[in-house]
Amino acid sequence: MRGGLLAVLAALLFGVSTPLIQRLGAGLGAFTTAALLYAGAAGAGALLRQPATREARLRRSDLGRLVRVALAGALVGPVALAWGLQRTSGTSASLMLTLEAVFTAALAWRLYGETLDRRVAAAMALLVGGGVALVLDQRASGAVGVWGLLAVLVATAAWGLDNAWSRPLAERDPGQVVLAKAAMGATCAGLVAVLSGEPLPGGAQAAGLLAVGATGYGLSLRLYLLAQRHFGAARTGSVFALAPFFGAAAAWALGERGAGPLWWAGAALMLAGVLLHLLERHAHTHEHPAMDHEHAHTHDDGHHLHRHTPMPVGPHSHWHHHDLMRHTHPHVPDAHHRHAHGG
Repeated sequence: MRGGLLAVLAALLFGVSTPLIQRLGAGLGAFTTAALLYAGAAGAGALLRQPATREARLRRSDLGRLVRVALAGALVGPVALAWGLQRTSGTSASLMLTLEAVFTAALAWRLYGETLDRRVAAAMALLVGGGVALVLDQRASGAVGVWGLLAVLVATAAWGLDNAWSRPLAERDPGQVVLAKAAMGATCAGLVAVLSGEPLPGGAQAAGLLAVGATGYGLSLRLYLLAQRHFGAARTGSVFALAPFFGAAAAWALGERGAGPLWWAGAALMLAGVLLHLLERHAHTHEHPAMDHEHAHTHDDGHHLHRHTPMPVGPHSHWHHHDLMRHTHPHVPDAHHRHAHGG
């Protein structure tokens, strides 16, 4: 429940940001918009960092993964989204972002062996069907809308890679991860914006995009990483698929209208896919091998049985040992449940 709630909050912040970016980024280049968004996210990450006794620090060995995450999630993703939002409706673009869950779940299965049963496969099929319906709806209104949606599709693929590559970083201090990723993304996008001669934003426009970046990208990413820690990459991605519906609702509240029958069909398919995925329950007898690692943890989850003198209250971080354990309970693919499954 904690992982699901964190994912919903992350989805809310990110979803509402989509129609706001469409309005605040009007007249700006895609790279300038991305640079401002992630500059705001970097500021949020700096403020959200935790002490080493509370969260595990980033390591030098994380640098390569951070670079890949920054390129995919903080450069390609927001640039493609900013470009696409200028060429399609904010409501349809918001719903198209639901397909991020498909890419995330597929990559989590391929890279980390997270189990995907028939229920999850059916949910993914519904999400894909909803995306197809949205493309057909935009095609009926002109080719420009289609190109915009395809750009948003590229953004979802980039963020799917970002989500999958970020999974091992979820055990580190999420504030540090947000700061490092956002700073790299803002720097790269800013350099490209300057070199390509994109127009400069006005003061109010820049302030608005920085604020949206701090909440919709910085704080949202921190919550997303915490959700991955408790919930696994695939399931966090699926709950995060609610973000487009929050975005579509925000676009509607801001006055955007004109959805056709195919749009409503796509929305219904995507909502059904999200709800079906959330109903999944996974439980079986499984074994935890003996291991040593470091991450934030508590002593009330049935897995962290080591002792302290005195016992700490609340979450804390340090290197600790796990003995071999075999038991049965409902679980998700978090840091302690990455075991293989039979066919």
